[in-house]
Amino acid sequence: MLNAIIRYRLVIILLIFTSCANKAEVSEVAAEPVQTPVTITGITKEPMEEFIELNATSTYLLKNYIKANANGYLQSAHVMPGQFVKAEQTLFTIKTKESESIGNAVNKLDTAFKFSGTNSIKTSAGGFISQVNHQSGDYVQDGEQLAVISDESSFVFIMELPYELKPYVKPGSGLELKLPDGEKLQGLIASFMPTVESTSQTQNVVIRVKPAHSIPENLLAKVIIPKIIRDHSVSLPRAAVLSDETQTQFWVMKMTDSITAIKIPIKKGIETKDRIEILSPSFSEKDRILLTGNYGLSDTAKVRIVQPQ
Repeated sequence: MLNAIIRYRLVIILLIFTSCANKAEVSEVAAEPVQTPVTITGITKEPMEEFIELNATSTYLLKNYIKANANGYLQSAHVMPGQFVKAEQTLFTIKTKESESIGNAVNKLDTAFKFSGTNSIKTSAGGFISQVNHQSGDYVQDGEQLAVISDESSFVFIMELPYELKPYVKPGSGLELKLPDGEKLQGLIASFMPTVESTSQTQNVVIRVKPAHSIPENLLAKVIIPKIIRDHSVSLPRAAVLSDETQTQFWVMKMTDSITAIKIPIKKGIETKDRIEILSPSFSEKDRILLTGNYGLSDTAKVRIVQPQ
């Protein structure tokens, strides 16, 4: 009976020791800090540019209005809308009733004297026929408009420039224009119109281009205006920079050792589609900055890097 009691007490003691050991192991596991899986990146030193994008519309500054030089009937009209014509090209011929009668009488008196009474109307400059008002057989009066020619040499883009951005656009400076089909043209600032639109406070700017092919009028293009250009900028990927809800404070999470990241306030500069310039503080190329897994971390956080350094 005594031996049974002793064995029973020993079993109880073993159970107590086992339970305490298990509790100690659980406490140790619970005491281990939570490590957030992250990836890291570093700074890049490269040229960065900030651009302004505005719209510009293609147009012809000069229009040549072809008009009748006598009262009469149009004998011929060598024009069609959209047709390109050269300088000094005959567009219309006009013959009056009076010239028809006089010509027949003169020819009867002297067959060697050939009088046609036909007037030719020529263009003074080359361009595209943008409007045709009359065709062969129409009766027209002296000074009546027959057609309109868009002067090829006056083709430009007109950009509406907000007046506060005028310091970034200088006469004679070059710009890049992007057409809707992706084609890029090099333009030159030719002049500023002498008026400002009262409501929008924008000033029209004339941009001359030399396209290799004809471009239709009223085509909308994007104009790229360089605003800030820096040759050596320190930048980080956009995902590495965090901000508050009002986007007035910005920071990054920097590794201080193999498992600890701390919050570093920054001042940002130029922003591009995928990178942000860091003006301060100064980072070295050896610094490791969190790229992913950084959102929502405390000012000091335990992390676990899941990519090779």
